[in-house]
Formats: sequence, structure tokens, C-alpha cells
Amino acid sequence: MLQIDVPAGEFFNEITNQFEYSKATTLTLEHSLVSLSKWESNHCKPFLTGDEKTNEEILDYIKCMTLTQNVDPNVYKSLSNENIDKINKYINDPHTATTVRENPNAPKSREIITSELIYYWMIALQIPFECQKWHLNRLLMLIKVCNIKNAPPQKMTQRQLISRNAALNAARRKQLNSKG
Repeated sequence: MLQIDVPAGEFFNEITNQFEYSKATTLTLEHSLVSLSKWESNHCKPFLTGDEKTNEEILDYIKCMTLTQNVDPNVYKSLSNENIDKINKYINDPHTATTVRENPNAPKSREIITSELIYYWMIALQIPFECQKWHLNRLLMLIKVCNIKNAPPQKMTQRQLISRNAALNAARRKQLNSKG
């Protein structure tokens, strides 16, 4: 969860030809599967693709992340560059100590990840629905770990077997002071 302080703002509304004001506000934000799901239902497109988002789409995602109740819509117009940087840092933070070594030879999936697919993974892996409120990166790491732990052990290649056996034989020869 992230809390940011948004300064008061003053804006000119070109439709009404009047100035509008917003009070200084503290927003509580959460980058979770719930907020992702809200955004995707608003825009009917996947959020996690590498596609560029418009400023309006980014602002709407911040609104979807907001847990604070009854926020004046003008508050979002008052977000400073510092606030946006803080939000981006929070979104990109892994929120976990777990790391997974990626296999560089593994084929890259072309599957488009949407909130419904993540919910499916949660159901298939029996991850409780309370986790939908976790930081999204932490939830995705849990899904990766579950997939790795549930996968059958990978067989060694011929080269790996020969290398492992040679290392074991060398260690035994050294331990027993033997030449073979």
C-alpha cells in the first residue's frame, strides 16, 4: 500500500469558464489484481502489455488503485511529477525477497496476460482469493514459484550427466587418496 500527499490545486475549466479548486489530500493506493481488473473492465484491453498508455489511461489506473473514499476528481489533476514518480516506483517494486532465475533458452510466452488469466492461475494453483489484494508483482512471483515447485524435475542432458559424474569421481578420488 502506498500513501501519497497531493498538494492543493487550482484549475481553469474551459467548459464552465470558471476556476476549480482541490484541497490537499492524502491518497492511499494499492497496485493489485483488483485495481488491474477494474482498469481492464473500464478500457476493455490488457494493462500488462508493453503498449504505451495515454495520460488519461494512466490517470484512470491511479483512480482504480485508490482506496481512499470520496476523492474529489480534481485531486488527480493536482498530482505532481514527484507523486507520479513515487507511484511508478511503487508499481515497479517487486515487493518480495524471492528471485527466480530465468532460463535464457526457454521460449518466451506470447500469451497476453489479463486479470482473468491471473484469476485462473490463482484457482488452478489453489491460491486464496485474499491474495488478489496483494501487490501485483508479489502475487505474480507467488504464481511463478508455485509453477516451478509443481513442475516435474527437469532431466539432465548427456553433457550435464557426464560433467556431474566426473566431478563426483574427482571428489571421491581426492577423499580416498586414490588414482582411480
